[in-house]
Amino acid sequence: MSPTPTGRILGGDLVLTRSFRAPVADVWASLTEPDRTARWFGPWKGDAAPGNTIQVQMVQEEGRPWMDMTIDACEPPRRLALSAVDDYGSWHLDMVLTEAGGVTELRFTQHLSGTENVGEVGPGWEYYLDLLVASRDGTPLPSFDDYYPAMKDHFESQR
Repeated sequence: MSPTPTGRILGGDLVLTRSFRAPVADVWASLTEPDRTARWFGPWKGDAAPGNTIQVQMVQEEGRPWMDMTIDACEPPRRLALSAVDDYGSWHLDMVLTEAGGVTELRFTQHLSGTENVGEVGPGWEYYLDLLVASRDGTPLPSFDDYYPAMKDHFESQR
């Protein structure tokens, strides 16, 4: 498989989009319900409300670690914003859904604090969002080896 990178750096943001032939409420559930997030990113636990911290398991990462994430905004079924800090830096994520004509578009944004690691981060989000697509479509899950380092230059060239 040779996935094509779609992510763009716009201002200080890394932006990726995916489209789904599904109602917005169904795509929202894929982003927010623990049994559905487990299919592509990882399960989560905790009291999910704006301002609260939940624990998310990173099942695609080595050791399948749990990570604390703060819910910065939750506006069902249109917008979810999360933030976290780990050994790799600060993560400020914003997911916005729009529906038109039976198609829901996900606009995934990572607000960057700098572009020095975008060659690693960009391919990672392409991979995760393609995992989301595959989990919804029932198609085989992609391999991260098809994304990195193959997509590294695409993102670094936008710095």
